[in-house]
Amino acid sequence: MRISGGALLVVLAMLIPFVVELRTALSWFGVELTLLETSVIGSAAALAIIAWAVWPPNDDANGKSSGLS
Repeated sequence: MRISGGALLVVLAMLIPFVVELRTALSWFGVELTLLETSVIGSAAALAIIAWAVWPPNDDANGKSSGLS
């Protein structure tokens, strides 16, 4: 994992108020999101964070991309 389990839990917990406040901020600009749309956005963001966290990191220590030399 790229991040510890505790840190991942904190990031996911902080995502909830972020999504709720994003819905509020968008309403100031006339963009109204339903509860379903908000939950889809939040679920997609959580899934993206989890996918990034469990994706194996690149083990190249000298900063070069793997593949072509």
